Amino acid sequence: MNNKEIRKIFNPGIGFPGYLGRHRLLEGVSRHIGNLKGVMLDFGCGSKPYKSLFDVTAYVGLDFENPGHLHTEEQIDVFYDGKKIPFGDNYFDSVFTSEVFEHVFNLPEILPEINRVMKKGALILVTCPFAISEHEVPVDFARYSSYGLKHIMQKNGFEIVVQEKLGNSIEVITQLRLAYLEMHITPHLKKIPLIGSLFELLTSATLNLWAIGMGKILPQGKELYLNNLILCRKL
Repeated sequence: MNNKEIRKIFNPGIGFPGYLGRHRLLEGVSRHIGNLKGVMLDFGCGSKPYKSLFDVTAYVGLDFENPGHLHTEEQIDVFYDGKKIPFGDNYFDSVFTSEVFEHVFNLPEILPEINRVMKKGALILVTCPFAISEHEVPVDFARYSSYGLKHIMQKNGFEIVVQEKLGNSIEVITQLRLAYLEMHITPHLKKIPLIGSLFELLTSATLNLWAIGMGKILPQGKELYLNNLILCRKL
């Protein structure tokens, strides 16, 4: 695994407003990618931010061809129409999909397609956000609780192997505060040379360190968390 090859926005420093979410996500993905082998599908691959972490025979990136979205900086190998995955039955040994399900309006139709192209016993690693502001609008359609994600995966022919909640209540509260500052305060301050960037760095570093410290002292609380992670096996 090579964290150094991951773009800074997906592996940021403590002074980044979204540090907590990105850090917990990278930790979670890193814990479980060793389970994914062989010919792997990255569903909703985008720029393939975690590709350097995988040791697979073939890494196939699939994404939706959206005419309203530029794909110039993305590493998509195959486009699909949002309904039919253009591969045969039982094709892939494993599947990875990270922060994608919330952008798939017809997920109950797509999950059977993902299941179809997976070999029996193949594993799929999924992450999707729980507590986060709207993003990539207008194609931000859903938030799944841990129970909702478990239900929809089991309903579509998958067995739950591992399920985790990434982050905790303290980190969620902190990240939402930082998101508010980033959306509503920092843009105004950035009109003043250096002030906005300095404000962003100091507030982000201070609040992120506070959240990490308080998480070691106070009850963390897992009823409010940042991201879902679930590892499933095709039955």
